[in-house]
Amino acid sequence: MLSKKVPATYILTNAANKVLYTGVTSDLVQRVFMHRQKSIPGFTQKYMCHKLVFYEIHTTMEQAILREKQIKSWRRMRKIQLIEDMNPSWKDLYDSILS
Repeated sequence: MLSKKVPATYILTNAANKVLYTGVTSDLVQRVFMHRQKSIPGFTQKYMCHKLVFYEIHTTMEQAILREKQIKSWRRMRKIQLIEDMNPSWKDLYDSILS
């Protein structure tokens, strides 16, 4: 299981892998759980982005925030390449961060 307070950058998508959402958190397990429960109003709730397809762990929150900003500035194709380098089949990684 992933430790509770670890800075992370992550990407969620919807069931059809059409919409990408990039976020940052200090507790990846809890944040993705909240997205999956639809308890965070906004983009992920509106577009049903609940599938964790990418994440990176960082040493500091500052690094995680900088990485989130970097990824958000990229075009879609570069984000897709980032996801596919880690997760070629676009499987939901949520269970892997629980165990």
